[in-house]
Amino acid sequence: MAATPGSSPVHYPWYKKEDTDAFFALFQNNIANFVIIAITMLGMGSPASIVFGQVLPGAAVAVMVGNFYYAWSAARLARKENRTDVTALSYGISTPVMFVFLFGVLLPAKQLTGDAELAWKVAVAACFISGAIEALISLIGRWVQHHLPRAAMLGAVAGVALTFIAGEMLFKTLEMPVIGLLVLAIIIVGLVARVAMPFRLPTSLFAIVVGTAMAYLIGDAGGERFSDAFTHLGFYPLLPNLAWLEGLGLLFTGMLAVLTVVLPITLYNAIETMNNVEAMEAAGDRYDVRECQAVDGAGTMIGALFGGVFPTTVYIATVGAKWMGAGRGYSLLNGAVYGLATMFGLIAALAAIIPVSVVAPILVFVGMSMIATAFQSNDTRYYPAVALAMLPYFANYVMTRFGRAAEETVTGISTGIVPLGQGAMFMAILIGAMTVSVIDHQFRRAAAFAAVAAGFSFVGLMHAPALALNAAPDYVVGYLVMGGLFLYFAWQQQRLAAGAPRRP
Repeated sequence: MAATPGSSPVHYPWYKKEDTDAFFALFQNNIANFVIIAITMLGMGSPASIVFGQVLPGAAVAVMVGNFYYAWSAARLARKENRTDVTALSYGISTPVMFVFLFGVLLPAKQLTGDAELAWKVAVAACFISGAIEALISLIGRWVQHHLPRAAMLGAVAGVALTFIAGEMLFKTLEMPVIGLLVLAIIIVGLVARVAMPFRLPTSLFAIVVGTAMAYLIGDAGGERFSDAFTHLGFYPLLPNLAWLEGLGLLFTGMLAVLTVVLPITLYNAIETMNNVEAMEAAGDRYDVRECQAVDGAGTMIGALFGGVFPTTVYIATVGAKWMGAGRGYSLLNGAVYGLATMFGLIAALAAIIPVSVVAPILVFVGMSMIATAFQSNDTRYYPAVALAMLPYFANYVMTRFGRAAEETVTGISTGIVPLGQGAMFMAILIGAMTVSVIDHQFRRAAAFAAVAAGFSFVGLMHAPALALNAAPDYVVGYLVMGGLFLYFAWQQQRLAAGAPRRP
């Protein structure tokens, strides 16, 4: 609760019951990424010693650094505003960025070198560079936040929430219908309707215990899950190494092409942080976007020093934690648990024991809360802009799930799906910003956003598979035509304001 003006300083708790719900939501978000990383890298031929001894510990260090910092930042905000209802920012590996680094950095490096260890070192260097770039981007983060409409930024976030979080997790929920629907019902009753659970247990904990027990009782989860769970138990110390330095030499002597992937995905990461900080401000907690981008960049770089290969960011699940009433405890617990779980190889064990359909409904709620916030925090006249900004992520979801075969697979539906999905975050924000500007009759501003979209398309940040000059010429022309139309209406508006007679 917020304190009244002039009242004595409030006590901001280290941990409260609501933090448990938020912890499970954030933990599951990150653990899903960690498991995907492990399975994918092992499938690429990376040895377990690198995956479990270097990559996951490095990622855990980055997660610890960010979560501990943001817990401290929440306490600072609570003291400044003298209130106890401050929620710490969530922090972790961005799922879209993770996939890009897996298949756009690590895999090509493996194919070029033919050596899994060398490929890992190149990816570590790329990760380090990505963090450095984001730290530099933080210098203009506040300016960008000020000039991009909230409806556009939150609409883009809502698009991610609808497709990759709520939608994807609803699919996972229904893979075990009896279990998934039961857990979903518990989540709706406890987190949406805010009805207390039996024994006053946190909703997420109650849902996981009941769902997991039911899964084994009715035979939806076989006993082989246990044997798989303990395959990689061991001790993996969190130690820095020089892989990033060796990787820089490899990167700049023969693999500069990898940087054409790193730059756009780092821009995406910085914008994702900005969007999620904006979403938290809309929900009631105002953090400095420049500071957050700098922290994300620093966390990514520190993770790379310990062998990590995946950039980190302020997490999209933060507003879900805010809705749950969490404070800073969930962030502290998440960082600590990840450090310990990675050191002893427990992450894969936990992921194997608990069925995905049991934890997926929690993330459905997180996605629901993000979508709701995008609308609730904007005036009703901006709803069309929010809705339009969400749409590019339908294409991005389709092309991501089909991977390299996407263009061939979806051509029969529409040839526009793949280019629409390329650079979806940029298009979502820019098309949303144009719509907001037009709604406000700021046609020159809309034309400026259209010009930016044309520029991004020209260099391949949007509607193209890679950076290149004149990468998407048809889209460049299309956005320039849009800008020309907006300028016409700006000119017409100026004539009318000056009292010029309207032409018949």
